[in-house]
Amino acid sequence: MVDFKGLETFVWVVALGSFRGAAQKLNTTQPAISHRIAQLEDELGFKLLTREARNITPTARGRQVLGYAEKMIGMRAEMLAALRDTAAIRGIIRLGVAETIVHTWLPDFIKEVNRCYPHLSVEIEVDISPSLRARLLAQEIDIAFLLGPLTAPLLRNRLLCEYAVGFIASPAMKVPNPADIRQLATFPIITFARKTQPYELVKSLFNRPDLPAIKLHASASMATVVHLALEGIGVAVIPYQLVKEELDSGRLELIQSDVRMPQLSFCASWLESPDTLAVELVVDIAARVARAQSLESAPV
Repeated sequence: MVDFKGLETFVWVVALGSFRGAAQKLNTTQPAISHRIAQLEDELGFKLLTREARNITPTARGRQVLGYAEKMIGMRAEMLAALRDTAAIRGIIRLGVAETIVHTWLPDFIKEVNRCYPHLSVEIEVDISPSLRARLLAQEIDIAFLLGPLTAPLLRNRLLCEYAVGFIASPAMKVPNPADIRQLATFPIITFARKTQPYELVKSLFNRPDLPAIKLHASASMATVVHLALEGIGVAVIPYQLVKEELDSGRLELIQSDVRMPQLSFCASWLESPDTLAVELVVDIAARVARAQSLESAPV
């Protein structure tokens, strides 16, 4: 009888293009992956894969097997989804997260994943959105919570939350409040890392011939941006939600201005694959937790 685990391994080797990628995805070793493929080929009586340099592709008969294997894995996912067997949802989800999410609802999200699926582990990596996109497309992570939505073949997106962005400063800086763009341009500006969407928006906002050249500080660490703002180093251009406590306590203030920054939209993005049940269940939790927080923090 053909082993289901062998078929699942074959599907992931083809989907990820390497034994190493399949080993990481299935939380095992490359020798174990090689053994499963060899055993499956022995059971079927023909070769499934062609190995040329670093490129691994299915043989003609391997492509036939692939179609059936994907259907079987899909049927298993449908069955588990219908039964909602939490004990059957296990393994590791590799999650990439933009730091704004880390400082807002990520802890509540992890608690809810642990509660709903106690046998599912989450590996978290924090990075800027452009890097997370690259890692997702390289299939080094399974899901990304990042600025989106993204566009690419087989890529799926789900909106999680939106954050308003404003000018935040320490009262010690004595920034005029309200302030126009010319007044804001006289102060150092602190915002997201270079090559990110918010950085480019801030840069273009002040890139006007009638304005003085601004001093623009960038950081991939939102904790660093907030700390610099608290120390009076500059005016931070960040989501209000990140500094709610500091604003409520008066340690920071929101500078009213007719300058408007667009909201930042954060999405869950993932690649379609033969077995996305665990990924989609985790995304459902993320959407639920993010929505609950947005309702709690909405102005009354």
